Amino acid sequence: MDLSDDLPRREFMKTAVAVGGASALSACLGWAPRANDPVPSGVSKRSALPDSQHTWNDRVRHDEHGNVELPRHQTLLYLNVNRDGTPTAADRETVEDALWTLDRAYERSNDGLVYSIAYSPSYFERFDADLPESIDLPQPKRLSPFEEPTLDTQDALLHLASDRADVVLEAEEALTGERSKANGVAVETKLTDAMTVDDRRTGFVGTGMPAERQDGLNGVPDSNPVPEESPLFMGFKAGFAGNQATEEYVTLDSGPFAGGTTKHVANIRQRLDDWYVEQDFEERVMEMFSPGHAEQNLVDGVGANLGADSNVDQFVDDVREQASEYGRVGHAQKAARANRDAEGNVRTLRRHFESTDDDVASLHFPSLQRRISTFEEVRQAMNGVDLTDNPAIRQRVNNGILEYIFTERRGNFLVPPVRHRALPTPRPE
Repeated sequence: MDLSDDLPRREFMKTAVAVGGASALSACLGWAPRANDPVPSGVSKRSALPDSQHTWNDRVRHDEHGNVELPRHQTLLYLNVNRDGTPTAADRETVEDALWTLDRAYERSNDGLVYSIAYSPSYFERFDADLPESIDLPQPKRLSPFEEPTLDTQDALLHLASDRADVVLEAEEALTGERSKANGVAVETKLTDAMTVDDRRTGFVGTGMPAERQDGLNGVPDSNPVPEESPLFMGFKAGFAGNQATEEYVTLDSGPFAGGTTKHVANIRQRLDDWYVEQDFEERVMEMFSPGHAEQNLVDGVGANLGADSNVDQFVDDVREQASEYGRVGHAQKAARANRDAEGNVRTLRRHFESTDDDVASLHFPSLQRRISTFEEVRQAMNGVDLTDNPAIRQRVNNGILEYIFTERRGNFLVPPVRHRALPTPRPE
C-alpha cells in the first residue's frame, strides 16, 4: 500500500494501520504530531485496572441513540508462545509486564487504547489439566455445509483498538520491541520475548470509512456504490443496542475465569457486485433485515432512522410465512431465531469491523458470549438450511446475505479476566 501525502487524512491513517511498522507510525505522527494532539495517559496502579478485559462499552463513544460506536482503527495480532510445552513463570511475567506498559501508556478509551488478549483451545492443550467443565471452548470448525475456512489455532489473539491510528501502531511497535517509548512511557519489556506474532490483520469501522476505501477494492463494484453514510461495506448500520447482548450477560459469573468471556472471530470475504448491481434498495433491505422491513418501509438510507433497535424481533416468528410470500428471507431475522434466550435477552455481543487487507473487501467478526456453542447455534440459524424446503430459498440464494459473504477463517478463544490475562493455566486458582 502507498502512504502518499496526497491521501485524505482519514484514509491516510487507515492505510497506515494496514501497512504497519515504524515507517507507518512515523508517517502518522507527521500528520498529527503528539504535541498538538496529545493522547491521554493510562493508570499508575494495577488496582485501577478493570476486572474484565472485554468491558469496553463504557470506555468508547456512543451515538445519539445510545448505540456503541467501536474505535475506528483495529488490529488483530495472532500469537504463539515461544516454547513447546507449558509456559514458565518468567514467560508470564514477561507478558504481564508488556501489557502493563500499555495500561500505563494509554487511557482505556477510544481516545487512548482498548484491548484484550485471549487464548485458544490449542493453547490450553499445552497443559495436563483440563479447563473447568463450565468453560465451553471447543476447537474451531466449519459452521456451514458450504464453507471451508482456515481454522485459527494459534495460541492467543491480541486485539488492539483506538480512534487514533497512531496509538494502534505505536502500541504494536512497543509490544514487538520496535519502539523504546509508548506515549512517553518507557518500554522495558517486549511481548515478543515470550510470544511470536504469527499473523497480523487490520480493520476499521465508522461512518464514511468504507466509502473512502471502496475505489478499486476487490469485491466492490467499480461504480463505488457504498454510501458515504455507511459504517460498513454492505451499506447499512449494525450493532444496534437493542439487538446486542449486554457485557454483563456475556460475562462468565463463576469459576476461576469469572469476569471473562469467550470470543469467536471469523474473517469473512465480501463479494458485493450482485448485492449492489442485481439487487435494488428494497431487495437489499429484505435480505439484510427481513421482507417485513421493506414492506413497512422501516429502513431509510443506511438505517440510522431505526435508532437503537432494528425491530427484527417482530419478524422472527413468521419467517417461514415471509419466505413463502416474498421468496426470500432476511439475515437478521434468521439469526435472531437462535439469538434470544427464554426471557428474550440477546445472547451474543458482536463487535465486527471492516478490512481491506490484501486489497479485498472483508469483515472481521468478533462475537462475545458465555459459551462458544451459543455462537455456533446462532450461526446455524443464520445458515437457514431449514428454510430451503421452500423452492425459492436455496442454500445461498434468497437466503439472507449468504450469497455475498464467504468465511475465510475461524477461531475460538477464552478472554480471561484481567487477573489471569498473562498465559493462564487451565485451573489458575
